Amino acid sequence: MPPSPNSFLSCRRSFLSYSNSLPSRAGADSNRARVTLLRLNPSSKPYCTMPPKRTAKQRVTGDGDVDEASIKRPKLANGSLDPLWKPHHFAADAEEHGIVLRKYYPPEMSVARAEAYNRNEIPRPIEQLEAALKETVSIRKSIKVKDAVIHWFKMDLRITDNRALWEASQRAQEAGVPLVCIYMVSPEDFEAHLTSPVRVDFMMRTLRELKKDLATLDIPLYVETVKKRKDIPERIVDFMEEWGASHLYANIEYEVDELRREAKMVRSCAERELAIVLFHDTCVVPPGALNTGAGKQYAVYSPWFRAWVAHVHANQELLDLFEPPAKNTPASREKVAGLFDCEIPDPPENKRLSEKDAKRFHATWPAGEREAMDRLDKFCEEKIGQYAKRRNFPSQAATSSISVHLAAGTLSARTAVRTARDRNKTKRLDSGAEGIQTWISEVAWRDFYKHVLVHWPYICMNKPFKPEYSNIEWSYNSTHFESWCNGRTGFPIVDAAMRQLRSIGWMHNRCRMIVASFLCKDLLLDWRMGEKYFMENLIDGDFASNNGGWGFSASVGVDPQPYFRIFNPLLQSEKFDPDGEYIRKWIPELGEIKGKAIHDPYNRGCASQAEKVGYPKPIVDHKESRDRALKAYKEGIGRDKP
Repeated sequence: MPPSPNSFLSCRRSFLSYSNSLPSRAGADSNRARVTLLRLNPSSKPYCTMPPKRTAKQRVTGDGDVDEASIKRPKLANGSLDPLWKPHHFAADAEEHGIVLRKYYPPEMSVARAEAYNRNEIPRPIEQLEAALKETVSIRKSIKVKDAVIHWFKMDLRITDNRALWEASQRAQEAGVPLVCIYMVSPEDFEAHLTSPVRVDFMMRTLRELKKDLATLDIPLYVETVKKRKDIPERIVDFMEEWGASHLYANIEYEVDELRREAKMVRSCAERELAIVLFHDTCVVPPGALNTGAGKQYAVYSPWFRAWVAHVHANQELLDLFEPPAKNTPASREKVAGLFDCEIPDPPENKRLSEKDAKRFHATWPAGEREAMDRLDKFCEEKIGQYAKRRNFPSQAATSSISVHLAAGTLSARTAVRTARDRNKTKRLDSGAEGIQTWISEVAWRDFYKHVLVHWPYICMNKPFKPEYSNIEWSYNSTHFESWCNGRTGFPIVDAAMRQLRSIGWMHNRCRMIVASFLCKDLLLDWRMGEKYFMENLIDGDFASNNGGWGFSASVGVDPQPYFRIFNPLLQSEKFDPDGEYIRKWIPELGEIKGKAIHDPYNRGCASQAEKVGYPKPIVDHKESRDRALKAYKEGIGRDKP
């Protein structure tokens, strides 16, 4: 059983570094003039449209967009443009091939600007948020709870073990007011963040499950589509004022747009006597909590993981789980009764699945946190013991398949680690059953990549962790890229993996490394094209993890394989799919090819058979491609750093 709410009150859980920035838990002032709530008629259609625009003076800002026309570029004393604002000399390539979406973002930054972040010359978005919280702490602590408390769902679509939701519930209960939950659907964010249609569909289905779960607690979930991403902060403030709420609770997202948006919202809302209360909840250990002996952020996983384990052991409360929110009282439910009628919208048109695809994905990926826990429990009961030995073999279905739930927030990383740990014979994370240890270390990679994202935010701006590697001259061969996307490269293990992705919106992790290495080093295509394609097609697309994986395979990221280590797709195929079961499943036309020829039919005596069924010849020669990649990497790394 999870701990009771009272057991959490004594826990010293870390959320940002400003524990004193939380507003006072004092109840609402009974003598103050009460704000009249907008009560909706339960039988009428819920209010799901945008209110009239504020005046420019009233407008609340908080978007992460960059409007270049409105930016005053800093100049030097001699009047010339600050060189840190000059784009990278390959910026046109990134724009032409859709890597940088100029509708939302500026050109690719220079190496010099990325390095300025490394020298602490440009404030990181997390630092901007922390500064906003620190500067407004006295104002926010003085704000009294009014007529409702609001929890803003983002990528935390669950009621169990949700820090901000639990805290919001406690605040509402203490003040005797309703807890109201909201979610803002942002088509522009889906577009800017490359969110795949299958993931959007999963989120909408999850919201329907979440709405039902909350309704059993008499808590409404209000969902609205906001067409312009820059209007989201304003719309949330409007909603708060409509329902007399003075406090907005939310968990922190670590991508650049979201951190910048919330830093602005904290200040803007404080000016209007509204308090935003934010928590670290995505990671088991919050970003910034772990440093090397020199006081720096870790850039290598192994020592980071040792520090992560030691930190959790020293702060056992980090694995305490939060209970669901308390039920709204009948009186509280009555006050917000109209909100229960608001329906969950369909996905935006440009992110909508066909009826056929939707049916297939719904069967493969049921939504909701109950499904997440069922998968986790089943994995721990049946597979985790052999995980260390079997995890790299894609045909064996030996993994947990909960990545979609971690990405959507239907399952917390904290719950995943706690559940696995409790199955072990020890409470230590680095002892006991090998399978459990290994699986926990794999979940910890998600924390690691989030920590990296927070400290090196330029990786969220189309730059590699190693800025100098952006000087590599990539190929943009569209024929090769299309062959890779469609699983038509003539390398069976690569093609099987890409067809798996196209079919079910998911790919085994070993195969992700194989296809990523092939794209970057055999085809010498810009790794960001593959990174983008994955995000546009994966149901579990998570920016930090996806970027980290591609950075590893392309040798441009944090703790990568050396650039001279180039996967041989044939050897990878023979090692991790020795009998060709995975290949035969996803490339059925090769099903009749026997023995080891399945790994390379054109060079192992089955050319006519492969050609007859329409399977393509290899589009490149691996040895020649390897030599070309080594040459390109060496030249790029040695090039001047504009």
